[in-house]
Amino acid sequence: MSSDLINVISKNNPFQGRLVVRDQNVWGQGFPDVPSLNSHASDAIYDAVEKVRSGQRKVVGITITAERGLGKSHVISRIRHQLQVDGSALFVYMSQCSNLNRIKAEFLTTLANSLKQIGSQGVSQWQYLATALINEAFNKNYTPQQLINQFPGALVKNPKVVEVLRDKVLGIKRDLENPDIITAILWTLSPDPAYEIFAISWLAGKSLPQSKADAMGLANVSADDKEAESFTTARQIINLIGDYKPIVVCFDEMETDHCNEIGYTGRQVTAIFAKDLCDKIKRGVLLTSIFPDQWINEVKRLGNADSVVDRIGEQVIELKYLNSDDVINLVSRWLEEFYEENGLTPPHTLYPFDEQKLRALGKERPIVRKVLKWCADNFKVPGGNGGIEIHPVELVYNQQISALETTIQDYMEDKATLAQALRLGFSVVIGETIENVQIEKVVDVQVKAVDRGYLDFKIIGKENSKDVKIVVAVLQESGGLFVQATLRRLIDYKKFDLTRGCLIRSKQINKGAAKAQKYLSELLSTELGGEWVLLKPEDIKPLLALHFVMKGRENDELSEDQIIDFIRKKRIAIDNYLIREILSDPSGQVPEDVIDEENESGNITLTEVADVVNVGSDDLFQE
Repeated sequence: MSSDLINVISKNNPFQGRLVVRDQNVWGQGFPDVPSLNSHASDAIYDAVEKVRSGQRKVVGITITAERGLGKSHVISRIRHQLQVDGSALFVYMSQCSNLNRIKAEFLTTLANSLKQIGSQGVSQWQYLATALINEAFNKNYTPQQLINQFPGALVKNPKVVEVLRDKVLGIKRDLENPDIITAILWTLSPDPAYEIFAISWLAGKSLPQSKADAMGLANVSADDKEAESFTTARQIINLIGDYKPIVVCFDEMETDHCNEIGYTGRQVTAIFAKDLCDKIKRGVLLTSIFPDQWINEVKRLGNADSVVDRIGEQVIELKYLNSDDVINLVSRWLEEFYEENGLTPPHTLYPFDEQKLRALGKERPIVRKVLKWCADNFKVPGGNGGIEIHPVELVYNQQISALETTIQDYMEDKATLAQALRLGFSVVIGETIENVQIEKVVDVQVKAVDRGYLDFKIIGKENSKDVKIVVAVLQESGGLFVQATLRRLIDYKKFDLTRGCLIRSKQINKGAAKAQKYLSELLSTELGGEWVLLKPEDIKPLLALHFVMKGRENDELSEDQIIDFIRKKRIAIDNYLIREILSDPSGQVPEDVIDEENESGNITLTEVADVVNVGSDDLFQE
């Protein structure tokens, strides 16, 4: 046996920390797949896609039931990657909802972020849709890459090119309720990230800086209308897609540890929402994965259970436990990939495992996760000591950090997730003294219904023997009444029982927003002694990673105590810039590096030109 083989095995364990399929494995590099495992489930989805594509069916609702670790997300990852290869359908994936009372708004964000993932033609799913709209409107056959490459030149030739294209598309989409949806989709063809980012942000239901919205021809939606408007927008987008291809919308487990304001669990809220989606879209496959007991005890006990089950559970597919041959196929596939990546040839395909032990494991009819866990625990050279011991949380944490390298911008506007990550950090340092503040507890801010959703949590402690009550508000909205409303509450120290208001924000507050600026000045005044802490991706990233580790701890077979122990040993929370800055003496200043969205990314400005309506596609693009 080569020393290289022994060395690689002693330093690398391909199974460790990889028990769970995460979002990044669905969208990016998946885990090694054995297509024969639970092929009946993935084949049912492919069959449903084909029936929708061929016009035999309009909408198909499929529910996969399986206990934790049996391989639901493995099947979903397989489906996503197959659809990416064959291009038979677009794919949307939702696995979490931070605020069950706003699932429609969160779904719209998920839809927008899913469609920015790369599809079958090497471009985003948004760009595929934009190209399909233009091709139908102009009776052309452009590829997405042709339009992307020529977009800057077309914009120079006619600064109102998007308006021209939009008007032409609207001629064939007369039933569309909001023309701005077409405008934003067309902007995703721009290779300039400024246009694309702002367009997708608008499609996700976010407000843009007013100057950008005006320049791109988009109208911001008021905060009061967002939940209802989000569903309408999502429905219109899905129906536009359905004119060209089926869409697979997947709700994966959707576990939460809380209920919505009328007492429904995350699974119940998701099931009702999926049913509503089934009723409203023209073409598509809705896939829901859920644990069997939650299907029976939560979904089937809804007041309108029959109609919900009829829509989303038209087919209910149970995943199968593994047998001995399945275990051998699964392990050999994982090892094959591992040895190929390291350029090594093992003594046999299952090395360093014993085939008889694996077959014995298969006789227990195990779940996928149990097999991978067994392999992680036993991956060592025969007679060896199994390599270096690492903290059980470390690999999972590192995977989340790695995933956030490419996805963190998806969360920088997500108030609920950002606040939960910060709150976790503070909950771990209770009892510590940081920046002269001894932290005693972290609690909700007691509010009436009218004040709900603005202030995130309260830190209670002592500073130089005096009571300290710091209320934290994460505020990433670009503008509008929500900014003003949040600041107004953050300076009402008496009503909300605080001694210091702390604003967490990455971007400037519009200088023309008089009331918001007035409230901000009051917050930062010496009288109130409030603070504005600058939110930067690199500072929130470790806390976000910990938040996701904590949320997925059951899947990763980690305990809350293990995670807290890891956070403390690595000093991730106690040394975090945001944690320390929130507790430090307020500077009373606006942060220096705050983002100026009005002047960010190339100053989007469009010039007025005459007679644009008569410009044809041949004048703008070349085939």
